[in-house]
Amino acid sequence: MKTIILAGGCFWGVEAYFKRVKGVKSTIVGYAGGFIANPTYAQVCSGNTGHAEVCKISYDDTILSLEKILEHFFKIIDPTSLNKQGNDVGSQYRTMIVYNSISEKKIISKFIEKNQINYSKPIAVQVTQFVNFYPAESYHQEYLEKKPDGYCHINLNIIKKDELQKPV
Repeated sequence: MKTIILAGGCFWGVEAYFKRVKGVKSTIVGYAGGFIANPTYAQVCSGNTGHAEVCKISYDDTILSLEKILEHFFKIIDPTSLNKQGNDVGSQYRTMIVYNSISEKKIISKFIEKNQINYSKPIAVQVTQFVNFYPAESYHQEYLEKKPDGYCHINLNIIKKDELQKPV
């Protein structure tokens, strides 16, 4: 079992999308990349904490590779947009990949370099080593499962059938 932390705008959609991907075992939304311990949603939304809204994904790497996770991630974000995804604007909505090891960093860097050719603007995804992760408040966890009509800038239906989790 491995983990990766991804920031792709509002964390509700990132979590809802990845919960559907075969090989993902669990998700938790939270805050990472900032300098305030245990921030609240209101503090993060102020833009003064340095944190981004993130989704921590635990996955079985015998089923789902890091490269495949990155492919999925790039399908649901605009990797050239700085501090904006969908209608969400601010540094807390930046795109970010938080790695745990040098080997992961190499895979991520190679993936970004290889995919830059697909974009006319530079890829703006921040790649950073894990420093901190703080779970978001309970009402944010699995938010779109609790509120299926809630806001989401991500098309949750773009996952291919063979990549979907089997119904539990």
